[in-house]
Amino acid sequence: MKRKYLAHPTKPILPKAGMTCDELLRGFEGCSFQARQLALAAKIWAEALDDDIVVLFGLAGAMVPAGMRKTIVTLMEHRLIDVVVSTGANLYHDFFETAGNCHYLGSPNADDTKLRACKIDRIYDTYADEDGFVRLDRHIGRWATKALEERPYTTREFLHLLGKEANRMSKGEQGILSTAHRLSIPVYCPAIGDSSIGIGLAGRSPKVIFDMIGDVEETADIAASRPTMVIYVGGGTPKNFIQQTEVTNMVLGRDAEGHRYAIQFVVDAPHWGGLSGCTFEEAISWGKIAVDAKRVTVVSDAAIALPLVAASVLTRRAKKKRKRPPKFF
Repeated sequence: MKRKYLAHPTKPILPKAGMTCDELLRGFEGCSFQARQLALAAKIWAEALDDDIVVLFGLAGAMVPAGMRKTIVTLMEHRLIDVVVSTGANLYHDFFETAGNCHYLGSPNADDTKLRACKIDRIYDTYADEDGFVRLDRHIGRWATKALEERPYTTREFLHLLGKEANRMSKGEQGILSTAHRLSIPVYCPAIGDSSIGIGLAGRSPKVIFDMIGDVEETADIAASRPTMVIYVGGGTPKNFIQQTEVTNMVLGRDAEGHRYAIQFVVDAPHWGGLSGCTFEEAISWGKIAVDAKRVTVVSDAAIALPLVAASVLTRRAKKKRKRPPKFF
């Protein structure tokens, strides 16, 4: 029994000049704490892509203002993810940057009363020009009035068209929405009203009507089409919306064994009851994650963990092609 527990000694990491992210994470496999979790995330992600799967990517938190836009674009372009479910804020900030605007390095200790006087919005240690936000909000409203028909739209349909507009305004700069449009990657936003996209659409006539149940049906269909891998940056609505695809398929009478592979980058503790801290073990009880799923939770700032793991997976997959990258709609 003792030999069983003491079968795998730790292996100290040896940093080297010129070490790649992949070499670093492979070295982390013999370490402890979140170093080993990072290594396992890269290993599961890279190996899962050898299977015939659909990869659903949930994006919460202020990741685009934090500088993660091009990381996510790269994941899309290399088909390391197949479907994106995001907060409206991330997609709005993505459009904002793609259209030629910037977020700025700031300080969490700034005097917010002075920022308010300057119409500067603060996202922890990042600044944005509120006047620029207002201009883009109004542009979205004018665009929707001209571009949309008088019918309900799934958020996927709406965001596909908004991605086309982002491409038009981008002058070659690629973002999440513009890349999704170019590559026909579905993007969903189950809480689209909770963002500046929703603000920009307010007060327009005719009103933009979203078919939210259509989103539920489409994502359930996607999850039923093949075994699934889920990758969550934070929690919130995007995570739960992807999780519930398995429950929806149960209710619809379809076979649903739970997501087969699962990775999440989170910082919340589960005992507060917040969805960001929902463990995969807990999700097994709901049937959302397969009992025998390969899964890992990385407790880390996603702005650190996601680029490191992405770089490692890109390196491991550099000479590999997926068996059958999914196509939708």
